[in-house]
Amino acid sequence: MSGKRYTEEFKIEAVKQVTERNYKISEVADRLGVTAKSLHDWIKKYGDSSSQH
Repeated sequence: MSGKRYTEEFKIEAVKQVTERNYKISEVADRLGVTAKSLHDWIKKYGDSSSQH
C-alpha cells in the first residue's frame, strides 16, 4: 500500500484535537485530510488510555 506518510508530530497533534479539545474524530479527519480509521489507529497508539471514549 502506498499511502501518504505523516510525521509522528502530526499524528500526535491530530490525536490531541480529539482527546484534549473534544473534537469529533470525523471532524478532525475531514479537516486534516486523513481517514477516520487512521485517526482511530493513531488514538490507540498515541492517545492517553484514560481518555478513551
